[in-house]
Amino acid sequence: MTRKDQIDALIGEAEEVTDDISDVSWMDIPVLLVFAILFVIVALQFFTRYVLNDSLGWTEEIARYFLILLGFLGGVTCVRLGKHIFLEFAYHYMAPRVIKPVVLGVEALVTVFWGYAGWLGVELAQRTNSSMVSVQMPKAYLYYAVALGCAGMAGLSAVILVRQARRPAQDIAAAKLPFISEDT
Repeated sequence: MTRKDQIDALIGEAEEVTDDISDVSWMDIPVLLVFAILFVIVALQFFTRYVLNDSLGWTEEIARYFLILLGFLGGVTCVRLGKHIFLEFAYHYMAPRVIKPVVLGVEALVTVFWGYAGWLGVELAQRTNSSMVSVQMPKAYLYYAVALGCAGMAGLSAVILVRQARRPAQDIAAAKLPFISEDT
């Protein structure tokens, strides 16, 4: 198979639309629930603002908080699936034997970052005494949920770090460089 055929196969794979949900895990349920609730809130906001011409005051603030939740809880799914953005082109300029230490170092940094972000989220939640403006609910709940998302990302990053450490360097290089030649 030529390099062009490999690239065409990858593009075809990326463009394929499927109804396969086999990669959905029980860990994705909170994200799906937050997304569904956010959809209902935004639809309600749209309906009351543009159809009834009398907007509900609380929908905008709650939608903003649900977007925050979606971002941090959805990050857990991204870490679990390995779908976070990374500088893939950098691996093309590295020798295959160097890729494993770089991947392990990056994964260790990611784990430490999310762990520290979760710790800061808990600290912030403990120091927050204010409530939301439109709904009488403490903002600390939101910060605890963000901290939980960060802790989930840290935990999954640690699992990925251990898995990557156990993999042979050639397998990691092959995963990062899909067109690696067999003679390197």
